[in-house]
Amino acid sequence: MTHDDLCAWLRLTLAPGIGPDAARRLLAAFGLPAQILSQSRLALEQIVSARQADALRSSSEEVDAQIARTWQWLQDATPEVPRRVIPLGHSHYPASLLQMADPPVLLYALGQIDALPELCGIAMVGSRNPTPQGADNARQFARCFAQMGWTVVSGLALGIDGAAHEGALQGATEAASAPQRPLATIAVVGTGLDRVYPRQHRDLAHRIARHGLLLSEYPLGAPPLTHHFPRRNRLIAGLSHGVLVVEAALQSGSLITARLASEQGKEVFAIPGSIHSPQSRGCHALIRQGAKLVEHAEDVLEELRPLLARSPLPAAAATNAPASPAPAPGHPVLEAMGHDPVNLDALLARTGLDTAALQAELLTLELDGRVGRLPGGLYQRIGSA
Repeated sequence: MTHDDLCAWLRLTLAPGIGPDAARRLLAAFGLPAQILSQSRLALEQIVSARQADALRSSSEEVDAQIARTWQWLQDATPEVPRRVIPLGHSHYPASLLQMADPPVLLYALGQIDALPELCGIAMVGSRNPTPQGADNARQFARCFAQMGWTVVSGLALGIDGAAHEGALQGATEAASAPQRPLATIAVVGTGLDRVYPRQHRDLAHRIARHGLLLSEYPLGAPPLTHHFPRRNRLIAGLSHGVLVVEAALQSGSLITARLASEQGKEVFAIPGSIHSPQSRGCHALIRQGAKLVEHAEDVLEELRPLLARSPLPAAAATNAPASPAPAPGHPVLEAMGHDPVNLDALLARTGLDTAALQAELLTLELDGRVGRLPGGLYQRIGSA
């Protein structure tokens, strides 16, 4: 994109009062932004209001500053981490987003952009406050998907999103010797790409830029406003062939992503959990509404594999890749714990151990990553049965 092209696209999309709908109507009527901006006020008023027409025909210091800021951001790209502004209709624009009712007019991209048009994506979403088992499920499912050549799409949020990105990066590293390695993961964010939200994921975002892709429809400097995230969720759904909800409360934003995916004709999957866990109730509600219940990554891949044009690993690898590591069999505390959250008193009664011995066993299991500590003095087993 030349400087003149960038100026025209940003003047169109950032003009006061010109939202995405008006911009798409203008593009359909007049063609490229440079042609739109050269139209007379009378011609523009055939498509938009008089106030919007005036906004398009005038300049502002704010828009000029944003143009300068974006151009400099593009110039600061490195070969290892490319940067690009991708307009609607460009060859790098994801074809799947064109099927949406409201595709973004511009996408800001940071990372491995060339694989974007051939994307085979699986969205993974869930709670920002997952149980240890939920976070482990997200990592292991994403790891398996990435090993099999799928791109894990999520939102860079705390909790399940972050675990899914981490698992995908791990899986892609393990499959690094495979030919035609696809994108490991895409993080669709609700801010400008010159900032990381939440801050705790700064290192994760940098690793995604090197081995995957960060995408946003918001201009540089855009803050994490509340209304940005439901719009971001529609892009997560739009970039994917299916959405897997790992853990979600009944009021979770993840259910919005699942609904949007269903409205777009995409498959929705959900992992069941304990009937006692609030973080499982959203998944159980989705299953009652028709989402496919899944226990292993292969359950998802069986549904979506016909859509995968190419795979970096043999198809049999999906069957051999476990969705989560199994704990060593026969441990008496794990057997007594089961898979539901449980408190110390219940474990004392079930195991017959004294308090000091039980606490020592729990600490060892926690350090081994086989037991997680939950709020309220509860413990939960991590891993499959």
